[in-house]
Amino acid sequence: MMKQILFATSNPSKVKRFAQSLKEKGIELLTLKDLKSKIEVEENGKNAIENALIKARAYSKLVDIPVLAMDDNLYLEKVPDDKQPGMYVRRVNDKRLTDEEMIEHYTKLVRDYGVDGKLPCRWIYGIALIKNGEEKTYIWSEDDLYMVDKISTKINPGYPLGAISINKNLNKYCTEITDEEKANLPENDFGVIDFICENI
Repeated sequence: MMKQILFATSNPSKVKRFAQSLKEKGIELLTLKDLKSKIEVEENGKNAIENALIKARAYSKLVDIPVLAMDDNLYLEKVPDDKQPGMYVRRVNDKRLTDEEMIEHYTKLVRDYGVDGKLPCRWIYGIALIKNGEEKTYIWSEDDLYMVDKISTKINPGYPLGAISINKNLNKYCTEITDEEKANLPENDFGVIDFICENI
């Protein structure tokens, strides 16, 4: 029988990132679309882990299955502090950007601060998992990427920056990397999957 866990997100690309690997381990990933109740969660933490915990705690009150939540921070090389996205990857000047607006904003940063059309970046991810009131967290990062101002023909809804991010190891857009290629990368999601499986 498949175990179930609620992933507190409505981002289809985040769900796709983990759903198949978890299914292969006997875990079904439910999302906010599967819930009858919807709540507003104010993500006012100081980092990715704190925001992930805020979301996980809020939704764990609504369901009686384990809850998983994720947040991410982004840092760009040689970009001034006042223009660093940090925790606000999608929010600029108090405005929530659409996928298209995100691509426009970040390609401009590449043009303004990149060298030879490349802007190195570092993602820091935080995951929180709550089961029977017990909280577990996991943090990891990716810095084998740089952004460019040329856009891939493949854009993943919810994760638009993959269409302007190049993986240094493969020299390919993130959106164009196959599952097989991703599995062989030194930085992949295996540690996250193991963390979830061990704690569900």
